[in-house]
Amino acid sequence: MLSGKRILDLSWVLGGTFAGQLLAQLGAEVIKVEALDGDYARRVPPLLDSGESPFFLSVNRGKQSIALDLKSPEGKQALNDLVRESDAVIYGFAPSVPQRLGLDFETLSQINPRIVVGQIIGLHDKDEWADAPAFDLMLQAMSGVMSITGEEGGKPVRVGYQAADLVGGLYLALGTAAALAKALATGKGEQVQISLLDAQLAMLTWQAQGWLSGGPLPKATGARHAMIAPSDTYLAKDGKWLALAPTGEPFWIKLCETMGRADLPQDPRFATGAARIQNIDALTQELSDAIGTRSSTEWLALFKQARVPAAVVQNVEEALSHPLTAARDMVQDVARTDSQETVRMLGNPFKFSGMPDLPFPPPFAQDTVDVLQRVAGYSSDRIEALQRAGAIRVRQSVSV
Repeated sequence: MLSGKRILDLSWVLGGTFAGQLLAQLGAEVIKVEALDGDYARRVPPLLDSGESPFFLSVNRGKQSIALDLKSPEGKQALNDLVRESDAVIYGFAPSVPQRLGLDFETLSQINPRIVVGQIIGLHDKDEWADAPAFDLMLQAMSGVMSITGEEGGKPVRVGYQAADLVGGLYLALGTAAALAKALATGKGEQVQISLLDAQLAMLTWQAQGWLSGGPLPKATGARHAMIAPSDTYLAKDGKWLALAPTGEPFWIKLCETMGRADLPQDPRFATGAARIQNIDALTQELSDAIGTRSSTEWLALFKQARVPAAVVQNVEEALSHPLTAARDMVQDVARTDSQETVRMLGNPFKFSGMPDLPFPPPFAQDTVDVLQRVAGYSSDRIEALQRAGAIRVRQSVSV
């Protein structure tokens, strides 16, 4: 766990902020440093009756919020004073921005030699790619991900969530945690750079390696696995889709027996994994005909008893309402910090013994005073001077 580590999260919108939340979920103290008008994600619609954006809430749980003007000398000095007392800084600026703002690794390491700097960029930090816009859809398109997503021969389809941004955040959190371990061992900081394009290419794993090794060009196959058969979705009698993944001969044989088609493994077209791939259309027809004879509920009961790998394709509501989701504490009622109300939110996927629940995402600039006093050692008079200079923002309900 990262208990005792302090991380300044200067990122905004999604990828970097997701990394910051992951680091908080791993036990770090994460201080979200926002511009004077706040993270744009706070205004992404649709907004709740409280005025908050679910988009913002989804990736900022467990953080503190301070607001600094990093373009002002006073705001920049305040950040430097926080860097001196922190372990890592993460951000998602365009490659040319950190040096201009004095946030590059070389500058920050002069303030704190053990500081870790984690940066997300879109494409590359040099040449014509350095300042090119790079949004999630573009990255899924450029990386080849969309070419292997969707139905065969159909229109290219993006992954249903922001795969490029979120995977980039995962890599940034992992890289930052690794750099923190190095800094702990050596006393020297480290720079970590994650390109969102690199991260998407890395996630191609076996598809990319197959092509690099001389294999065929990967293509979209819908829910069907390109190398394993059967592994696909089939429509049950009640209109629900069943996902079947009987990987390996024992599971394949058990599936056929459970469906009342013990003859299929004896058919030369389906006797081996390679044969099933070669005859995938015929296999799909046989399994579709069989699954169509019963409801999804009936099939799930039979498959559960026989230990056949199967699941119903659920929508988001069904997934979040599933008993297993509750058993894993992946939906929680989280108390707001400014009222007695609770909000249902996703839980922590990291399960550590004794790990406390993360608090509600912070109201804008809620912690400016506390952080500057507690971490940087600022007096109330100095904080008031920063307010008068317009270098910081303080939440109205907080008095200095």
